Amino acid sequence: MRNSFAIAMAVLVTTALIGGVAGTAAGAQPTISTDGPAADAQPATGAGPAVGTAGAAGAGPAQTDGACGFPLNVTDATGETVTLEERPERITTLNPSAAQTLWELGVEERVVGVSRFASYLDGAEERANVSAEFGASVERVVNTEPDLVLAPNSSAADVGPLREQGLTVYHFPAATGIDDIAEKTETIGRLVGACDAAAETNAEMYDAVDAAEERTAGVDRPAALYPLGGGYVAANDTFIHSIMTASGTENVAADYEAYPQLSDEVILESNPELIIVTDPEAPILDQEPYASTTAGAEDGYVVMNVNYLNQPAPRSVIESTTTLSNAVVELQAEGEEATDDAENETNEDESAGDTGAEAPGFGVVAAALALLATGLLARRD
Repeated sequence: MRNSFAIAMAVLVTTALIGGVAGTAAGAQPTISTDGPAADAQPATGAGPAVGTAGAAGAGPAQTDGACGFPLNVTDATGETVTLEERPERITTLNPSAAQTLWELGVEERVVGVSRFASYLDGAEERANVSAEFGASVERVVNTEPDLVLAPNSSAADVGPLREQGLTVYHFPAATGIDDIAEKTETIGRLVGACDAAAETNAEMYDAVDAAEERTAGVDRPAALYPLGGGYVAANDTFIHSIMTASGTENVAADYEAYPQLSDEVILESNPELIIVTDPEAPILDQEPYASTTAGAEDGYVVMNVNYLNQPAPRSVIESTTTLSNAVVELQAEGEEATDDAENETNEDESAGDTGAEAPGFGVVAAALALLATGLLARRD
């Protein structure tokens, strides 16, 4: 078992691929999708117990006053004007990031369909599973008889076929930062008539970000990397990069954008001190090129919950920034403790040299010289 400074356990072993690159080898990190690094990917069957959104499911009251009323006309990422004549009572989500947000806003009782990767949410198993082998099943979504379908960016291919069936679909743009997640949360709150809950959720999220930044303000920022498997990493212009930065790390892939595939040589040259993993056993640190980095040599890793880290949703930001920033602080403390121990050992060795072994040696030599001098003088006389 590795000696990790990680302070949180993940609920996963591997993750499913949604609209991204080819799957990775055993022990690899999650793969990526167009919405993020398997932005809505989840553990494989049997990977661990289901968990709910910590401390927030059902917490926010749904707003029904005129400021958040209906009818509503909004334009989505496709340029389509989405019209809602009244508050939607039956909502289907195509990806768990949208589902997580609805749970966070306290309107989960109106959700009738979710993807199979939303199973970690409390009560999600009671909703219809609308997933196909890849993406959403048009037939299953239609069968939920939704008033509104929420389609995050990674579900772009499903939007057209669902609209052809006469369904009202709102398509979100990709979330590339924490502010994008806040905007997405506000939009969902507006669409479902829960504006107050959305505002409260965003306030909690930004409070967590501020706390993470304050927590790590006085520590050295470790060079960090979130590998996704197959050389793919989370780079700049991603919500994960925003989480890493807010949590006190320097993303060594910041010179790249989105989720690039880096060569072994580039990863070795970047030499991260800290690897972000989603498997408590961190098998990727035993694989090259990561095993030859400082992080691999010194077991520098933090375990994150994939249900949060890989989904662009407010609870993901809250939990991930808290976990990662605490790990950065702990890493700094461990480093300072190791330095202090090394200095103490050095001081003890020097003290022993001043009073011990070397002094008698000098005395013996001095005595021998004195005897020699005495003998020479005696001979001269």
